[in-house]
Amino acid sequence: MVRVQPLKKLKLTGFNNLTKSLSFNLYDVCYAKSLAEKQAYLSYIDEQYNADRLTEILTEVTRIIGASILNVARQDYDPQGASVTILISEEDLKRPEQKDADVHRAPVETPEVGGDGSSLANGSTSSVSTAHVVAHLDTSHICVHTYPEHHPDDGICTFRADIEVATCGRVTPLHALNFLIRELDADVATIDYRVRGFTRDVSGRKVYIDHRIQSIQRFIDKDILNDYQLVDVNVYQENLFHTKLMRKKVDLDRYLFGGTPAKKAMPRAERRQVKKRLRKEIQEIFYSRNFA
Repeated sequence: MVRVQPLKKLKLTGFNNLTKSLSFNLYDVCYAKSLAEKQAYLSYIDEQYNADRLTEILTEVTRIIGASILNVARQDYDPQGASVTILISEEDLKRPEQKDADVHRAPVETPEVGGDGSSLANGSTSSVSTAHVVAHLDTSHICVHTYPEHHPDDGICTFRADIEVATCGRVTPLHALNFLIRELDADVATIDYRVRGFTRDVSGRKVYIDHRIQSIQRFIDKDILNDYQLVDVNVYQENLFHTKLMRKKVDLDRYLFGGTPAKKAMPRAERRQVKKRLRKEIQEIFYSRNFA
């Protein structure tokens, strides 16, 4: 994995207040033939990515990017969904009176607000299983929202995770890319990275970016990239970077859920039809349009 290469050492007048924002949508697609299997899929996703599991994922992201957890608040919804907030800091802060992270129950109705003043979690539920996770750095945040759903007619089920990691100072979110793509087993990923604002060196000169980057893809492991079709769009003068990934192969063995017959047990014509539906779903998500 490529590590962030900083520019020559900067001497700043104060805190490095560049904001580095990484946001992406990850989609996992599967096939569940019957209504019971579709409902089982929603239940499986709700259990697999409940508040405890999402807290584990964000805790690992925090470790990877080099931040420290201050406290944790989490809430599972009834019947489905969850909310989690993790306060984290760029520095390793140890308080004698707090050996472990404090855990609080967050009210569902109250949106969480990050250090930058933005509202990060809407605290609402929906007709499908939905989970919300927000982690705050001392001046920034990490948030995850999950949305499992299924097609009403043709057996396609889709799990979406919207993730944003916004950091200030030396901490950078780019190092969490590989972990999150693998952890959520994405068939499609749409990723944006932007460095916003500026900080000043000791002479008063504004610094708009403090590290070298040509493409988000440079920070994704080659074994991951080899499995995907890629599109890359970068606006260097705006410090804005965008990439999209779509899985190349549709192997039914990894897409059939629950009681749906294994690939070998399905008639050949049905296998072709299911594979066609899966490929169409993945391509529509990747290109953001419906195909006839």
